[in-house]
Amino acid sequence: MKRKLKAKYVIGYNGNKHVIYKNGIVVYEGDTIVYVGKVYNGKTDEVIDYGNSIISPGFIDLDALGDIDHALISSEIPSEKRIGLSWSEEYFEKKRQEWMTPQEEAFKSLYAYSHLIMNGITTAMPITSVNYKKAAETYEEIEAAAHNAGKLGLRVYLGPSYISAMQIIDEDGKMKVGWMQEEGKEGLKRAVTFIENFHGSYDGLINGVLVPERIELQTEEILKETKRYSEKLGCPIRLHAAQGEFEYSEIYKKTGMSPIAYLESIGFLDKNVMIPHAIYASGYSKLEDKSNKDQEILRKTGTSVIHCPIVYSRSGTALESFGRYLRLGINMSMGTDTFPPDIIRNINIGSILGMHTDEKRRENHFREFFNAATLGGARALGREDLGRLVEGAKADIIVIDLSSYPMGVVDDPLRTIFLSATGRDVSTSIINGKVVMRNRIIEKLNYEEMQEKAQKYYDKMKESYLKRSRMNLTKEEFFESSFEII
Repeated sequence: MKRKLKAKYVIGYNGNKHVIYKNGIVVYEGDTIVYVGKVYNGKTDEVIDYGNSIISPGFIDLDALGDIDHALISSEIPSEKRIGLSWSEEYFEKKRQEWMTPQEEAFKSLYAYSHLIMNGITTAMPITSVNYKKAAETYEEIEAAAHNAGKLGLRVYLGPSYISAMQIIDEDGKMKVGWMQEEGKEGLKRAVTFIENFHGSYDGLINGVLVPERIELQTEEILKETKRYSEKLGCPIRLHAAQGEFEYSEIYKKTGMSPIAYLESIGFLDKNVMIPHAIYASGYSKLEDKSNKDQEILRKTGTSVIHCPIVYSRSGTALESFGRYLRLGINMSMGTDTFPPDIIRNINIGSILGMHTDEKRRENHFREFFNAATLGGARALGREDLGRLVEGAKADIIVIDLSSYPMGVVDDPLRTIFLSATGRDVSTSIINGKVVMRNRIIEKLNYEEMQEKAQKYYDKMKESYLKRSRMNLTKEEFFESSFEII
C-alpha cells in the first residue's frame, strides 16, 4: 500500500541536511519513502493527518538498554558501599552462575525493546548488564532477543556480548581484573555463529554486530580476532572504551598508552567501529594529557563515538565536550544506556552539559544532537537509507504530538521538542513501513502483565547483588531507602 502522512511539521532531508517542511507530507510505499515535501498529487491508498505534530525520522540508539535496568540500585549508593556492587573474588572463583532462567532472559528483551519503540527508537544496538551473568550473554538469550525484535518490528544490530575477564573486589577491598580467557574465546565463537544464522532475518530487521565487553576485560588476541571477523562478516563493532578511571589506568599500566591510542596501535579502529562514551580521552580535565591526540586518532580512522549523556551525568561526569568532538571532526552518534531509553531527554541533558563545559558553543545546540541521533547514527552504521526522511530511504518514521496541554506553546519545533517534550510524547512509530505503535499502543502486548513480570525480574536481580558482594550486609542495610519506611 501507498500511504500519505501529513502534519504541521515534517523534518525532511534535502540530500545534505535536515530541513523543516511546514504543513508537510511524507509518502511511503512498502518499506520505502517515495516523497517528502509540501505537495503530492499522486494516488495513495490511505491518508493520515496527524495535525499539530512533528513527523520525524526515527531515532538511532547505538547503546540501547536491552534488559531491566539496574540504575535504581546503583544510583545514589553511598561510596562506602559501592564496592558491594561488584563481584567478590570468592564469587568469581567459586560461585559464578546464571541467576535468571532462560524464560526470564527471553522476557527481558521483549520488555526492553517495547520501551525502545515507545520512545521513538526505530534502530537499536542493544546492551545488557553482565553483573548477574556467569560470564556474558548466552546464545539462547540473544536468539530470543532477535525473535522479540523481529516480532515487535524493531530494527536491531545484535549479537551476544563476550568477555575475557571481570572486574572483581579482592579481600583488601581493592578492584582488580579477574581473567577467564576461555570464556572470551567461546563467546566470540557464539557471536560469529549468531551473525551467520540471523543476519538479514525478519525482512532485514536483524543485523549482525560484534559487541565485545569493555576494553580492559579483553585480551589483545580477542580484540584482533574480533577485527578479523568484522572484516570477514562485513559487520560493525562496538567496544566500550575510554569510559572510566579504572579502565584508563589498567590499559595505561599494560601498554603505556591511552585506550584510544592502544586500539589504534593494534589496527582495531576504523569507520566500522563505534566507541561508547570516550570520555577518558586526551583533553579531559581528570587526565594529564591536555592535547587532542585521541580525538585526532578517532577522526583520522573514521571511528564513531556513541554519546550517552544521562547515564554519566547521574554520577557527576560529562563528556568534555560533545561540541568539541564535533569541531575536531569526529562522527558523533547517540545512545541511552539506561532506563527510560529516552533520546529526547538525553538530548536535553546532553545539550545542557555541553553548553556548561564548552562555553555555550553552537555545536552543543539541539540541532547537532538531533543530527547525531539520526544522521550520525546512520553514518556509524554505514547506512545512507536510515536516519532521514527522503525519497529512497527506509520508512522509519515517528510522530511526536505537540497538541497536549503540558507541551505548552510551540515555537521552533525542534527546540520545542527538546525543551518541553519527553519520549512519552511519541505517539506513533513506523519501522520498515509497518506501524509498530499507534497512539502509544503496541498491539498484542499486555502492559499490565508485562509490568508485573518485569517487577519480579527486577526483584530477583536485586537480591542477587547480596550473593555476589563481599559485604555481609542485610537487604535493608545494603539498599538504603531515601526516607525511613514506616
